[in-house]
Amino acid sequence: MDATKPSYYDRFRCLASACPDSCCKEWDVDVDEAAAARYRALTGPLGDRLRQVLRDTPWGVQMAAENGRCPMWRADGLCRIQAELGEAALCRVCREFPRLRHDYGDFLELGLELSCPEAARLILTAPAAAAVRFTLPGGEAPEYDPADMAVLKQSRARALEVLAKWEPGQALALLLFCGAWAQQGLDAGALGEFDPAAVLETAGAMAQAPDRAGFFRFFRELEILTPRWAALLEAPAPTRLPPEAAALARYLAERYWLQAISDLDIMGRAKFIVIACLLVGSLGGSFMENAQLFSKEIENDADNVDALLDAAAENRAFTDARLLGMLEGLK
Repeated sequence: MDATKPSYYDRFRCLASACPDSCCKEWDVDVDEAAAARYRALTGPLGDRLRQVLRDTPWGVQMAAENGRCPMWRADGLCRIQAELGEAALCRVCREFPRLRHDYGDFLELGLELSCPEAARLILTAPAAAAVRFTLPGGEAPEYDPADMAVLKQSRARALEVLAKWEPGQALALLLFCGAWAQQGLDAGALGEFDPAAVLETAGAMAQAPDRAGFFRFFRELEILTPRWAALLEAPAPTRLPPEAAALARYLAERYWLQAISDLDIMGRAKFIVIACLLVGSLGGSFMENAQLFSKEIENDADNVDALLDAAAENRAFTDARLLGMLEGLK
């Protein structure tokens, strides 16, 4: 079947003990059933330790963090399982992270996860480039409507073009309208015209004073994993959106745009992208570090992702006019 991957995908290499924010910190690790069975059958000290730390939960088997770190994380920053048994012995999550795989049946898209610091560096510094195309064996008849997927693919291509051609503030305003344009295309069965110049005039007329208090209050009320994220949300420091904001929006569009095939809510995902870029650009300090932490706190928590998608349609701080007002302030 047809497959694509970002131009930087094959350049990823784990930093291991040199990683500034290891994936072995703070998260509970989901362990697939096959790996859990192998771990519980191991003999010797490693097997004894694994049987102590594996937990059966309503969501499956987990390896719960101890003192904010995976119990298999050694003092030298390396994984005990990998060190003693090799990479192949890792559970699926640890073996694959930060690699993403979006399988739509008849085509596949690969990517990297922004919550990994080294992946974030590649994502946010790589120049805009067409995805690398290749073929893989397998594939099956898709469950999606081909006409809907065609609209999503065409509109995503237009969105990526906008992100490559316009400065970040204008590009995000255009992206917001691109989501509405794509939503109309899904509803009508075909895309109409999209005129960026006319859209920007409309955006300027629509912009209203933002509700910054409500904007940040929403994120403070979500589940928070790290004290650092909580501190950033308590003291936002709006700045001009840097060039990396376009790269962040591009990553989010590549990851989430086609997922609207599941519920046909592309407008919600477009707003998700704009809100994410506004949030990361409003936290002060390093945009790259804040983007990586956003992914760790929001993207890696399904409940937080769902809450943000719902809020994109319901929260008064996230109306189109107020988001446009925030963009005006960040140009």
